[in-house]
Amino acid sequence: MTDLSPLPAIMLEPLVRTALLEDLGRAGDLTTDAIVPKDRHATTVLSARQAGTVAGLDLAMLAFRLIDRDIEMIVHRADGGEVAQGEVIASVNGPARAILTAERTALNFLCHLSGIATVTASIVNAIHEHKAKVVCTRKTTPGLRAIEKYAVRAGGGSNHRFGLDDAILIKDNHIAIAGGIRSAIERARSNVGHLVKIEVEVDTLAQLDEALAFAPDAVLLDNMSVEQLRRAMAMVGGRAITEASGRITAATAPAIAATGVDLISVGWLTHSAPILDIGLDYRELNRPV
Repeated sequence: MTDLSPLPAIMLEPLVRTALLEDLGRAGDLTTDAIVPKDRHATTVLSARQAGTVAGLDLAMLAFRLIDRDIEMIVHRADGGEVAQGEVIASVNGPARAILTAERTALNFLCHLSGIATVTASIVNAIHEHKAKVVCTRKTTPGLRAIEKYAVRAGGGSNHRFGLDDAILIKDNHIAIAGGIRSAIERARSNVGHLVKIEVEVDTLAQLDEALAFAPDAVLLDNMSVEQLRRAMAMVGGRAITEASGRITAATAPAIAATGVDLISVGWLTHSAPILDIGLDYRELNRPV
């Protein structure tokens, strides 16, 4: 399991509250309130329906506890841990009504983030023999960037910039509007502080050669073939951090990593990862609180 620092609860709670309020609507959980007696207690487990990597337990716990603080959640497999099909991830005990009301919100976060962690781990494992790190991008669900990037870390990956304000990434449209690579880099360097790094996206080896003349901190080698990446690495010669991108999968990543690139960025980790199927299974629903 990766060494993972949890996100502060103050960052998570607004997301979970919003999701719960969206689900509760104007009248609360009509089904549960009509069917389940107030004094019923439930013992349940969060179980993996398929193998994968866990992420999002803190959000699931918040979903339950925001409905009823008497709910207790005991974690058996922490975020970043791998689970087998059928394995119990956590047990959830407490008032039955509250557990049922929070169930879908808790699972929505847990399944989504575990799905991101799982696909990230698949690429990380595929390139473990090489130095390259797997990084995500800004292609995230609006409002969920912090937790989706956390899920990437849970899967053993690393994060690219979090937003437009923490690094400069000069892309093709910036270059076109600025009038060229030189102009774009020079303008960027003259307008930011000394701690802000500058990365330039290039599509060809000719663009790479031009960019290197102005000493960027990093170069993004976009949609290049493996052979082009090998040549690009020789041209860079350690003068800049190298990042490969462009529809990379667990199947194609090893050959790309073998070229010696420092980073492999994968946008679909956050925008298209399938969920990890996790369910809430009831073990007891007959004891008064």
